[in-house]
Amino acid sequence: MSRIAKEPIEIPSSVEVTISNGMIAAKGPKGTLDCAIYPRVKVAIDNGKINVSAKGTSKQARAMSGTTRSLIANMITGVTSGFERGLVLVGTGYRAKANNRHLNLNVGFSHPVEYEAPEGVVFEIKSESSTQVELVVKGIDKQVVGQVAANIRKVRPVEPYKGKGIRYAGERVRMKQAKGAVKT
Repeated sequence: MSRIAKEPIEIPSSVEVTISNGMIAAKGPKGTLDCAIYPRVKVAIDNGKINVSAKGTSKQARAMSGTTRSLIANMITGVTSGFERGLVLVGTGYRAKANNRHLNLNVGFSHPVEYEAPEGVVFEIKSESSTQVELVVKGIDKQVVGQVAANIRKVRPVEPYKGKGIRYAGERVRMKQAKGAVKT
């Protein structure tokens, strides 16, 4: 069995968890999330804890028990405190305007780039200067927040010579040295 799956998940008092028809649902102060349970994985609730175990001894069942446990733990964290992913727009004149689910990016193209987030994801601008904008993507579903951040980053990936572009907060970009004069 997976080492991750062996650890039970504590259910906070503000969260209500239900299991029915191969689905698990968590309802908390921030919203509701649900997830399908893999057929070879057993999920049980007892004494305010969720226990996940593999139904058989196959490698697939053991691996999916750990994955299922992580997904359930992320659901509970999402409905209680939520997830956020930071992005930094680096470049002269780069700007971003956020209006809940709508994001308008000016990142060096001849036109502004419009991005609309899926339901449950909102944008927030933390700080803005002439060369750098800090943007935060917030939501309750960890996978969706990460995918939205990746899609925004894909609009203008960081370029390795000047470091301009959209990067994750805390991401370290390896800079290349520009081509120099050739001696003969």
